[in-house]
Amino acid sequence: MFIAYAVVGLLLAAGLTMSAVGTFTRNEKVIASMLGLGVPESWLPRLATLKALGAVGLVVGLWVPLIGEAAAVGVFLYFVGAVVTHLRAKDHEIAPAGVFVVLAVAAFVLRLASA
Repeated sequence: MFIAYAVVGLLLAAGLTMSAVGTFTRNEKVIASMLGLGVPESWLPRLATLKALGAVGLVVGLWVPLIGEAAAVGVFLYFVGAVVTHLRAKDHEIAPAGVFVVLAVAAFVLRLASA
């Protein structure tokens, strides 16, 4: 189970890192999407930081199970919030956020199973 967690956790961490970098560097597509959903511009650095911390937590979770579990829960909550934000804005393009939700659940379950 540990190898499965490592694969899922690292895949999720890579996705989070790319998303955080896109927000930190103010990638036009990422910023336009977030602002179009009604996310205040002042929140963007904080949201990018949360994604980056989630990625770091998942990687550290390879060695410290509790950190990996906590990171997976945090990523799950972050992206459930993203899905809700999309739905409140009547934007039904929730597939990317939904994939992150599923990967976060998988990472959590696999980390628990491999501890």
